[in-house]
Amino acid sequence: MPELPEVETIKNTLLPKLVGRRIMGATVHLPRLIKRPAAQEFVSLLGGKEVLDLSRRGKYLLLHLSEGYCLVFHLRMTGRLLYLPAAAPVDKHTHLIIHLDNGEQLRFHDLRTFGTIYLVREGELDQIRGLACLGPEPLGPQFTPAYLKEVLAGRRTTIKGALLNQELLAGLGNIYVDESLFRAGIHPARQAASLTGEEVARLHRAICEVLKEGIRYRGTSVRDYVDGEGKAGGFQKRLAVYGRGGQPCVKCGATLEKVRLAGRGSVYCPCCQPLKCDTK
Repeated sequence: MPELPEVETIKNTLLPKLVGRRIMGATVHLPRLIKRPAAQEFVSLLGGKEVLDLSRRGKYLLLHLSEGYCLVFHLRMTGRLLYLPAAAPVDKHTHLIIHLDNGEQLRFHDLRTFGTIYLVREGELDQIRGLACLGPEPLGPQFTPAYLKEVLAGRRTTIKGALLNQELLAGLGNIYVDESLFRAGIHPARQAASLTGEEVARLHRAICEVLKEGIRYRGTSVRDYVDGEGKAGGFQKRLAVYGRGGQPCVKCGATLEKVRLAGRGSVYCPCCQPLKCDTK
């Protein structure tokens, strides 16, 4: 699933191409992906709108349109947003085509069809449940060591599960949680409330560093992710633990182990990320 750095990269690549463009119409090939409004009304409302700006909230991409509307995409597992010439062949997994006034197109492609699309007024964004319940942005001013310590206090879940909770922190997923915990030297199965003040500070710093690096290297392409121009990211070449179970640790050479936590596979180094006895 595209996470914060991937969606941020998609936003950055599409921003100069879409801002100022007018939407001439839309073609919907899979109506069930349009969650609000119904597909026919969606197409009718979208026509004629100008793209004013793009932004990201957690893993959601928002296109701010004229007349107070906002087009919201959640890419989920395999969603792609691609800016392409109208003459480009249409892939069978392309479910929405937005026709622009310069003859180019914005296409939504989704192999697994788990993605969701909404067209709402700016004042109605809180009616998209997943968007309304998001916690602070991990690269925003609200995400401080004090905030992280507060939300972890009293939580009996694993630290891996806590960091995946979008209501506590927006935009983190399996890749960047594993990488952040490795960099902070914290076992993913540790109880969230067991972290010391010093460990929380390390984790806060690691999360910010890993996400900034993920954005700098234009996201992680391990399966389906490409940016708005169809280009793969580069952070997969810098992964220390994610997807590397059974391989040697880049720091100490120990064999990386893989366990299942919070319904997700988690890779860690048993030497660099020891599970303390008092947290079992």
